[in-house]
Amino acid sequence: MAAPAARPGNTMAPLSDPRLPRVGQAIEAAEAGRFDATAYGDLANHPLYGWVEFASLRRNLDALPSAQAQAFLKRRAGEPAGETFRSAWLAQVAKREDWPSFLDAWREGIDSTALQCHALNAELATGKVGNDWGARAQALWLSSGESLPNACDPVFNALAARGGLTPELRWQRFDKAAEAWQPGVMRSIARGLPADQQALANDYAAFIDNPHPRALNWPKTDRSRHVASHGLAKLGKADPDRAEQLLPQYAQALQFTEADRGRALYQIALWTVASYLPDSARRLNAVPEASYDPRLHEWRVREALSRSDWSAALAAIGKMGDEQRNQSRWAYFQARLSEKTGDTATAQRLFRQVALESDFHGFMAADRLERPYTLCPWQPDAGTAAMNKVIADPALQRAVSLARLEKAGWAAAEWRDALTRFNETERVLAVDYAQANGWHDRAVFGLDLSSPDQRRLYDLRFPLRHDATIRREAAKNRLDPAWVAAQTRAESTFNPRARSSANAMGLMQILPATGAAVARRLGLPWGGASSLYDPDTNIILGTAYLRQMIDDNGGMPYFAIAGYNAGPTPLLRWRTQRPGMDPDFWIETISYKETREYVARVLAFSVIYDWKLDNSARTLADRLRGRVDGPRKNFICPATSADPAATIEATPPPAG
Repeated sequence: MAAPAARPGNTMAPLSDPRLPRVGQAIEAAEAGRFDATAYGDLANHPLYGWVEFASLRRNLDALPSAQAQAFLKRRAGEPAGETFRSAWLAQVAKREDWPSFLDAWREGIDSTALQCHALNAELATGKVGNDWGARAQALWLSSGESLPNACDPVFNALAARGGLTPELRWQRFDKAAEAWQPGVMRSIARGLPADQQALANDYAAFIDNPHPRALNWPKTDRSRHVASHGLAKLGKADPDRAEQLLPQYAQALQFTEADRGRALYQIALWTVASYLPDSARRLNAVPEASYDPRLHEWRVREALSRSDWSAALAAIGKMGDEQRNQSRWAYFQARLSEKTGDTATAQRLFRQVALESDFHGFMAADRLERPYTLCPWQPDAGTAAMNKVIADPALQRAVSLARLEKAGWAAAEWRDALTRFNETERVLAVDYAQANGWHDRAVFGLDLSSPDQRRLYDLRFPLRHDATIRREAAKNRLDPAWVAAQTRAESTFNPRARSSANAMGLMQILPATGAAVARRLGLPWGGASSLYDPDTNIILGTAYLRQMIDDNGGMPYFAIAGYNAGPTPLLRWRTQRPGMDPDFWIETISYKETREYVARVLAFSVIYDWKLDNSARTLADRLRGRVDGPRKNFICPATSADPAATIEATPPPAG
């Protein structure tokens, strides 16, 4: 049966709050230290007033009297504004060493390791040590092989003084630190060991830092083998050649088990193949099968693909576990490689299986079969009562209001609180309501994409805004508008105020330097970095930059997408390493995981945005090669998981 068309738009009414701009002014005044409650008396009953108070109290935290803080905590207990303040206040009174105030504000369930250590320290300082104090301190001691907060130091000192930090416990955490490749933590732990054990512990830490020949004379114990294999594994990541050279002598001297050897060989192989160095295949073959995990299985396939050794790649997929091998990605490549090696029947069977999936490899499989794409959109019919319950939730209302005020962290705190009261259907409605209020990233952070049904919420997962500008600028730059929409969805989830840690800004995440250069090339006035927050400006510059990327890369969109994510230097290296490779194999052999998945994601999103924009799609095969005049495809939703060919008819290209 044909897949339903995308719904024309969100039918939920956005929250109406004429006082919201004034709340924003009150928060701004509070954050600047200019807040006067009497001047904003009209907001005292506003749902966001707790956050206005929070902003004012947080700014004066250093000098805030305990009684005022406790009064706020009592008044806002259980509310996200109150609980967010509680964490800040606890850290502040710990800094003051005001332990009675700390215990007044403390609540069980706070998961911050630093605050948990402060709580144990507060109990010591006030003489209110509970019966479980030692057990709680020991649990924190063993919680990680990484460095723990400084707040834990007095707790562990007290635990040791009480006889609760035995050499056995110290060695347990020491072993975790070795596994985490943390020589500094290992040395710190060694200082608390009995004197006759410290020298060996410090020598272990030195080996993790840099393998040394003294280890050849270590006692032949499980711990020596454990530390030595982790030290060589760490070296294998930094210098695979040296690690491979050193491994045999230590393995022989300390009598490594297969697991010990495998631990080092794993890293040696992984960091060789990740750069497709010449010894990749040999080193992969040296890793014991028991040491393989899904990550290394994938790299064994990619290594063979990079050499166009189809038989070896097929064999590598065959060594995967059933669950991994049956994922659409690897079932697709098993089909492609079966096709390459002459097993047409297996290839066709697997292509039919994968073509039922609505992802990059499912769409690619459908192209191989020359069949429509599978898409089974779903929108729950929850009923009016459920909808009314969701939109009446105070925390959800506060969340969408805070999102409008661009208080992302506060909005997320309210969102998490609201979700604790919703069932699965109500959570979907909450995402719908967030989108109706212009908060689009909840479709990414608010849905459970491990749920097959929620993955089918295409209307929610793929919001579309500024479509007139997208169509106009795509036409001007001879681009596919569905691609521009997909790129925007992947970059910012249509949040015009998005800003990355690298300072990429706006809908299409453009760096200011890039924006200025593109504006100069186009002869447009440059309004500065902040102009990238304007949706029209961002789309104008972003589409022009995409056109430039295509022109610079032989007219191939998949090269342009990879370059947009990774930059021109890695792209040039990958193109040089594997010239002329089929696009699907080339994408799979991209070295960077982020870029590899980004390219596939943008291309799959392009198909889905074609469905939203035109209810039909260009083929991925054409899209990969930048062809825009090929036939379009329809979408189907097979009634069963049987061969979709039984439920569809060929789709003619559109007239003209």
